[in-house]
Amino acid sequence: MGLFDRAVATVLPAVPRSIVQRISAPYIAGPTLDDAIRTVASLNAEGKRATVDVLGEEIHSAEEAHAIAAAYGDALAAIDEGGFDANISVKLTGLGLKLDLELCHELLVGLVLDAAERGSFVRIDMEDATCVDDTLALYRTLRGDGHENVGIVLQSYLKRTLHDIADLRELRPSVRLCKGIYIEPASIAFRDAEVVRRSFVAALDALLDGGSRVAIATHDEALLGASLERIASLPHDGYEFQMLLGVREGRASELVTEGHPLRVYVPYGQRWYEYSLRRLQENPHMAGVIARATLARAVKRS
Repeated sequence: MGLFDRAVATVLPAVPRSIVQRISAPYIAGPTLDDAIRTVASLNAEGKRATVDVLGEEIHSAEEAHAIAAAYGDALAAIDEGGFDANISVKLTGLGLKLDLELCHELLVGLVLDAAERGSFVRIDMEDATCVDDTLALYRTLRGDGHENVGIVLQSYLKRTLHDIADLRELRPSVRLCKGIYIEPASIAFRDAEVVRRSFVAALDALLDGGSRVAIATHDEALLGASLERIASLPHDGYEFQMLLGVREGRASELVTEGHPLRVYVPYGQRWYEYSLRRLQENPHMAGVIARATLARAVKRS
């Protein structure tokens, strides 16, 4: 990752929205639920499962939180009515985690109950380190209240993750394991890529050891190889692979052809621009790609 890419990441808001939209389009289903459902249908036709994410976690009022919850409810209904192989992934800040914990809990329970009635599942996404304790606490509360159709996400770059796995072991949680993308201080997060990989494998071993069903969320070929070795003797309902929409689609298809269950993360919503900026700021290399596209366009016009 070059200095140019890092520098560009800090000035992304000045990049024309049209260019950001063009670069990010492969990774977002579109602004509407219909866009998301078309994408889910296409993925299902390829033998891939889906998980739908409503963009818009940057909320500032209870009314916005209710609107996000309603959008998720609409997604659950559309998935159910269409008979699609899909569920939902929920970012709790979009349900008011930073505004009102009771409101967040109320809205989350509503979605989990709705999903249960439809025979579906809710994955609680993990966000930055300031959200981890409250997110895990809400997950524990739901499980303690008898809700089984809910899972959590753990990030291997956080130094606390193995401790969290041990702490959750008795629940045998359904866990999406990923590296993690938020920028965190070195005091709480591993920075070296190889150390993050080793932590991922250690976390995967610990989860499988504890009887958890693991969604292995990675595009890293080394981690895919290590994961394939570890799940070789598991039944297909004991694990799945997960990838982002538009990323390593060929590799995803290979895994499906080999008989592995694979789910694709499908974000959609009106707030695509904010989501795109955040993703690009977290990925300076892609920010550099956008900047080069902007420069090329300017040169072409001159």
